[in-house]
Amino acid sequence: MSQKMIRKWLEEEGIFRMEVPDENANFHYVVNYPEDHVIDVLQPAGKRDMVLIACATSVSPEHQAGIRDMSMVKRTEFLWDIRFAINRFGVDFQLDHPENVLNGYLVTDEIFFDGLTKDRLISTIKKVFRAKLHVMWMIQERFGDEKREHDSMYV
Repeated sequence: MSQKMIRKWLEEEGIFRMEVPDENANFHYVVNYPEDHVIDVLQPAGKRDMVLIACATSVSPEHQAGIRDMSMVKRTEFLWDIRFAINRFGVDFQLDHPENVLNGYLVTDEIFFDGLTKDRLISTIKKVFRAKLHVMWMIQERFGDEKREHDSMYV
């Protein structure tokens, strides 16, 4: 599979946004899935046989303040809840949580070229997004004060 084929698939699905220069990648595409949500599709430098799908998310200052207001025990429990929740999606992740206050998180998954198809690529993009969205919902449920009139996975 080539870089051109991956880009073609992303364009066919209407989610390709741009190619970005990245000295740490053989190629790096930014996609919109869903609209206004950024997900990166890239091939890390030196890894010619795989593609990485990644989504980094920052936690709003208001939500960080809500976490900070909890006791250390409750913060720790909340972080464990997030870890267990993300792990159910079968993705890799990193949490940025100084003093057990979640500042941001990164969700990733990889596809090796011997298993890369258009279906697998698009399904993996959706899986990474759903893992990100799950954490967003957990934070909103716990610390958000607005109730939405409509419910949608497309935030």
